[in-house]
Amino acid sequence: MKRVLVIGGYGNFGRFISRSLAKQDNIHLVVAGRSLSKAQSLAEEINAEAAIVDIHDDFDIRLREIEPDIVIHTSGPFQSQGYGVAEACIECGAHYIDLADGREFVSGIGRLDQRAKQAGTLVVSGASSVPCLTSALIDGYRGEFKVLESLDYGITTAQKTTRGVATTAAILSYTGKSFKTLVDSEQKDVYGWQGLRARKYSGLGWRLLGNCNVPDLDLFPTMYPELKTVRFYAGLELPFIHVSLWALSWLVRIGLVRSLEPSAPILLKLSFLFDWLGSANSGFHMKLTGKGEKDENKTICFELIARGGDGPFIPCMPAILLAKKLADNEIKDVGATPCVGIITKSEYLEALGELDISWTES
Repeated sequence: MKRVLVIGGYGNFGRFISRSLAKQDNIHLVVAGRSLSKAQSLAEEINAEAAIVDIHDDFDIRLREIEPDIVIHTSGPFQSQGYGVAEACIECGAHYIDLADGREFVSGIGRLDQRAKQAGTLVVSGASSVPCLTSALIDGYRGEFKVLESLDYGITTAQKTTRGVATTAAILSYTGKSFKTLVDSEQKDVYGWQGLRARKYSGLGWRLLGNCNVPDLDLFPTMYPELKTVRFYAGLELPFIHVSLWALSWLVRIGLVRSLEPSAPILLKLSFLFDWLGSANSGFHMKLTGKGEKDENKTICFELIARGGDGPFIPCMPAILLAKKLADNEIKDVGATPCVGIITKSEYLEALGELDISWTES
């Protein structure tokens, strides 16, 4: 039996992970967070252990008391965190997995590589849609290209999706702020939630998208040096909410507001007022462009649609799969790395196949 500690295990994403891992015969699950009552409520429901854990208060001591073999960290936003949780896991000999989508956080995890190797632990950051799913898709399709030149991809979330303050704060942390992305072989400035565009998803209709800052923008130009352009977008289901955030982004861009992140609690509460206008359906697309084996222009488009509120399983699935692999002793690698090259496209999609999620390739 492997002891798996899920920090934030009763939260929006942690709950999906806890419910899935609690079904594994070789895993003893520990649901943890700052609220013992919330942890106990879920733990009793899924036959797991509950614990109180605060990553900002004697976390290393609590970790030694709980003695986990594997730790899954879901408590964001990671944009404002250091590597204290991962370092504590290394010190106590536990494998570490997080769902971080912070660009600098995930791309910089390699600084812990030597310490993790010395401790014999695996430290994986970004076990989520980006960069795990996105890199798995690229690796899965790359062999069909002689040269892969461009990536254009994005996520559109359901209005009724589970969401919390941490996720909202993560988005607002870069809204209206500039960041670099590869465009025509040059690193160019774009602005968070700007670059307004629309895309039609099969079965969902038109959705608005805007610039989103993710680890891929640092990782992929190095991993796939032939790339000339990498553009990633994200969007909200209801157009007037998406446009409202786009309008607010200008306050940051022109300097009237330093950051929208402190507004996360109030903006989140306001967004819930409009849930009745939306659905529980999310979408993802990736368009890969380049040259085929005969130097002809080649394009592959992958599109994924999640219905019935199953969308959050997409970012949660890498952590679930990694925990299962570690519990089954299928992973022997140690060190610290972003979550790329660990889960294949077929493994990822096969795991999603049990849910109300479908995809097409063209």
